[in-house]
Amino acid sequence: DRGHSIADGLAMLEDRVPIKRIGTPEEIARAILFLASDDSSFCTGAILSADGGSVAR
Repeated sequence: DRGHSIADGLAMLEDRVPIKRIGTPEEIARAILFLASDDSSFCTGAILSADGGSVAR
């Protein structure tokens, strides 16, 4: 414990994500469903970053 509450930790994390919020499990699931579907059949060797823009930052 470093003296921060869970709410404080989440707020700090949200501040570091360019879109200023944490992704939901449903958003991650939609990315996974896309990759598992025929809709992604033309994607080869690509990286799908479901991180709210953190990698681009």
